[in-house]
Order: sequence, then C-alpha cells, then structure tokens
Amino acid sequence: MSLHGKVPQSPLHDMEDPRLVRSFSYIGGKWVSGEEGKTIAVTDPASGEWIGEVARLSGAQSREAVDAAQAAFAAWSMTLPQDKARVLRRWYELMIEHQEDLARIMVLEQGKPISEARGEIAYAADFLEFYAEETRRPNIEGVTSHLPDAEVELWREPVGVAALITPWNFPAAMLTRKAAAALAAGCTVVAHPSKETPYSALALAELAERAGLPAGVFNVVTGEAPEVVEPWTQDARVRALSFTGSTEVGRLLYRQSADTVKRLVMELGGHAPVIVFKGADMENAVAETLKAKFATSGQDCLGANRIFVERAVYDDFCERFAAETGKLTVGRGLDDPDIGPLMNEKAVAKQEEHVKDALDRGAVLLCGGKRHAMGPLFYEPTVLKDVPEEAAILHEETFGPVAAIVPFDSEEEVVTRANATEYGLVAYVHTQDPRRIYRVSRALQFGMVAVNRTKVTGAPIPFGGMKQSGIGREGARQGMEEFTDIKYVCRDWA
Repeated sequence: MSLHGKVPQSPLHDMEDPRLVRSFSYIGGKWVSGEEGKTIAVTDPASGEWIGEVARLSGAQSREAVDAAQAAFAAWSMTLPQDKARVLRRWYELMIEHQEDLARIMVLEQGKPISEARGEIAYAADFLEFYAEETRRPNIEGVTSHLPDAEVELWREPVGVAALITPWNFPAAMLTRKAAAALAAGCTVVAHPSKETPYSALALAELAERAGLPAGVFNVVTGEAPEVVEPWTQDARVRALSFTGSTEVGRLLYRQSADTVKRLVMELGGHAPVIVFKGADMENAVAETLKAKFATSGQDCLGANRIFVERAVYDDFCERFAAETGKLTVGRGLDDPDIGPLMNEKAVAKQEEHVKDALDRGAVLLCGGKRHAMGPLFYEPTVLKDVPEEAAILHEETFGPVAAIVPFDSEEEVVTRANATEYGLVAYVHTQDPRRIYRVSRALQFGMVAVNRTKVTGAPIPFGGMKQSGIGREGARQGMEEFTDIKYVCRDWA
C-alpha cells in the first residue's frame, strides 16, 4: 500500500482483511507518517517487485514514541494481572483468527515458504498466550529474615520503557517473544522492525489495538535503524533494550547503551555445529540435519553451519544427505517450496564467496553450488564435503542454504572443534549412547543443545546463548524476569 496512492496495485491488497496492511507507524495509539512524507520502499525478495512503502520516521519522531510509552507506563505498570492477561489473550486469539493473512504478508515481504510462515504466526501467537498466563505469576516472595523483629519481602517490578529491535528473518515471532514478556511484566514498549520486513510488525500493531492495548503501551516505529534506534540508546527513560540480530550490531548497541546503563537482552549470531556419531539412527540424523540446515532457506541463527560426522559413517552420511538435499524444491514462497529466496544480494554473494573459498581450498561439491534459475536472490541448496579447517564457512555464519560436512575421529576432538568459536547459541548431537549424550551435552559451550532432534524452541523455554551469541534469555519465566527489577523491602511494624 503506497503512502501516495500513485503506484501500481500491490499484492498486499489481496488480503481477507485489508486493514492489516498498514503503511504508517503506530505511536501513542495513532498512525503516524514520516516527516515531509518520507517513506521506505519494501520489495518481494522472490521477484524484486515493489510491494509497498512504509513511513520513514525521524529521530525526533522516534523520541515521541518514547514520550508516549513513558506517559503510558504508570497506568500499565499498575494494571491488574488479570486485566493485562485478558488483553494479551485477546491479541493471541486475533493472531490465530488472521493467521492466513499474517502469513501471506510475511511471505510477500520476507520470502519464506507459506507453510513456514503459517508456522511462525502460530509460534508468534504462542508467546502472547504463554505470557497472558505468566503475567499472573511474579508474586511477592517472602524471605526468612536475618534481623530481629523484621519482615523481608522481594518484589518484582517492571523496569520501565523497553525498546525492542527485531530482525527480518522472523518478523512476527521475534516481536511477540519480546513484547509479550515486556508487557506481561508491566513495561511499555517501543519497537523497531527491520526496514525489509515492516508490514508484519505493523499488522501486529493493528491487532494489538483491536485487542484493547491502551494508547502508548505498544508503539511501532518504522524507518532507518540509525535514525530510529540511536535516540533510544541515548534516552535514559528507555530502561531496557532487547535486540535480535548480528553480533556485530549487538556490540554497537552495547556500546551505545553504556552511558544510560540499560538492561540488555540480546540474541546474537550463531555458528551451530551438528555432531553425528557412529551408532546414531542414520535416517533420523540425515532428516533432522536437513531441517537444521535448510529451514528458512538457511537464514536462521539456529541454522546448522558445521556438520561433523564420525569417520566410520562419514561417507554414508554424505551420500544420503546430498541425495536428500537434491530433492529439495526451490521457488516462490506462496507456492510453498522447501527453499525460498534469500533476503538480499549481499546474502547471495556470501553463499558464493563461501562456496568458492571452500572449493579453492580442496572441498568437494556434492550438489548445488550456484545461483538458481528462479531469480537473482535464489541459491541452490548446496552440499560440500571434506571442507578444510581453514575454509571461511567453518568460521563465519553462512546464513544461507550451503551445508559444510567434515569428518572427525574422536569425541574429545569433535567437542574441541565444535567449541572453537566465539558463538554459543545451539548445538545438535546425534547418538544413541546415553552416557555420551550426558558427557557431550555438558561439554558443549552452547546455551541450547538438541539431541537426536532439531526443534527445541517454544514459548515455555528460555531461549539464548553463551559467549558472543547473546545476553539474557527470551521465553519462559526468565524472559519476563529480564524486564523486571527486584525490590527488597525490610519492614518493622513497631
């Protein structure tokens, strides 16, 4: 939907509920345009075609969003838990009711297969349902007093305004995972979605308004990240900042937030290893590794980046994995293929660079290895084996549909190699040996370990990593606690 109304019809118009397609930012309960009508164009990565324009807000308007959130904080923070729960629950119901429209919006701006988009909407809605229940639970905690005639209590109180910065690869789920926790804790929110996928966030703002969130409690500011986010990092009224994205940008936000000593929650880059031991269920290991590598077309911080296979079963695994990879379909998201387009030219160029570098160093190409005929942002599902240790793909996050497989000879060796990275988000292990499961799970320096499976995420679990993969946790009780302060009260009745 254009802000000017002088452009061709957008495929975004083809929705059951066209009001979900919003082009203005949402501040203080009002839909706001950019100063002087400034906009940002949004394109379909599958075709490169224009699908719409959203408002490009200025730094001054970004600060106005904080004004609105700060003004709403006192009332929302004192709202009864059951009333907060009622609004969050209604928001959840509206997401499920409009799942198909929300999924189509996501496909058009992000490119992922429609079945994955539907799954993300359900996943995103789950956080609203979970925290609708969790908002009732941060009770006052009694502590045995260490002082005579004193009563001791610990209260959990919301920190204040929370700034949420979300990525393009999961434009709905990353917003609700953060916002539901913050709102349940009693915080108010200013959110900035990626300029590449703003429509999903704006649709959620429309549904939040319908659900009854008071004006100023939830604000969505579209535009260029430096113009929108830097004022938030400098504003002392913004007491918490939650970010999902690259470690490089996370470091920048960390530095920018230092002067105002913000509470930081960061889910940063990943470099996930898959470890397949001999004796593993080979059929399951291949199928699950396929999911770990190629979900979201490989554009996932949980995506498998290094596949280590014990030498005794190495050739068998490589043959099976390449054969299954060759069966994956590639196409536009609305046709529901296995692999959709990558987000931009930079992402495709990285696949080319990593493949060329690995082949130049002696890796063997089993399938794929080039751009796909579907279009400039499509890349063939690719498998490389015998990838040498010095290859860039074994040290950098690929974020695309290129799999690198290497052999190993011992448990100690593979754990050391898996841990030899600044990242520590998730690791995948395939073995039937219960003692090995325990040893390896303990030894891996990753915030999450998946054993004989790929899917581990969900609203009830504390999602997050170690080392430079992040700070804090999202989801579960811990996700809400990130947006609270502990107040200690020592009381004498005399």
